[in-house]
Amino acid sequence: MINVGLIGFGYWGPNVAKNIHINPEINLKWICDKEKDRLNKATEIYISETKYTHNYKDILNDPEISVVAIALGTSSHFEFAKEVLLSGKHVYVEKPFTSSVEEAEELKKLANELKLKIHVNHIMVYHPIIKKIKSLIDSNEIGDILYIDAMRMNLGQIRNDVSAMWDLAVHDLTIIDFLANGQEARQISAMGENFFNPKETLSFLNIKYQTFISHIQSSWISPLKERKLIIVGSKKMIVFDDMKHSEKLMVYDKGVDVLSGNNVEYDDYAVKTREGDIWIPFIEQEDALYNSIECMRLSILNGVDTVTGPDQAIRVQRILEKADACMNL
Repeated sequence: MINVGLIGFGYWGPNVAKNIHINPEINLKWICDKEKDRLNKATEIYISETKYTHNYKDILNDPEISVVAIALGTSSHFEFAKEVLLSGKHVYVEKPFTSSVEEAEELKKLANELKLKIHVNHIMVYHPIIKKIKSLIDSNEIGDILYIDAMRMNLGQIRNDVSAMWDLAVHDLTIIDFLANGQEARQISAMGENFFNPKETLSFLNIKYQTFISHIQSSWISPLKERKLIIVGSKKMIVFDDMKHSEKLMVYDKGVDVLSGNNVEYDDYAVKTREGDIWIPFIEQEDALYNSIECMRLSILNGVDTVTGPDQAIRVQRILEKADACMNL
């Protein structure tokens, strides 16, 4: 049994607490929050099974705690994660991992030195549909990835600690990183605007990887809520529309076939578009956050790196930092 303490019971903290609590192999021993009303809400849910505190050091000083989950604003992640590691405990932290690559690399180095694990909750990697898409790619069902188009838009929640790109595009970047086995970005361009906010509320991010390209659109000021991923392969195409109530994942047997010739520069070169069947794969219902927390538990239990550890977070944050530099030109 792993004992966990949670710091932060605000916007996302209750979801983390719930999924820790329902895991039979994890004990939610502590919940910490500075706000009295939030702690009162927690006590109504978990009653006497969990301890409550306004002082996070109560968790760090508890020798029975193995993992500390951090569900706070991004700007505080580095400070708290570092203190947790120095107290000899593993770290679960919400995305984005830190505010900079430099901070992320320091935490990674510290965790390695102390032989501790850091699990970054890049939750979409643990979504059952993303896991299915990964299996389709790995089995060569869709062929080589040609491009990935991602849209993540809604009206609000406008945050002032990170931009829409750092809040929303980070999901799509982690998905792409997972699907492409950590392939590094080669070229990055971006533009955005900070309407109604000191940080960008709208962004358009373009990335050229070694073998494919991607476009990621993020917005807090869209009249429609969109959560869509389009993956075009050399054999088939995939559309994941997370806003649909059913048939969220569709595989299209569509593409372009070369009819004759080997070189586009010669007259005998000819191609034809192909329209085939649409396949809707069966997906087992799973909770992505529960899967993420279980991955963290198994990582600690087996002494292996988690799927969404510091290495992945650093690759993603390098892209975000370079994109920020583009927007500030």
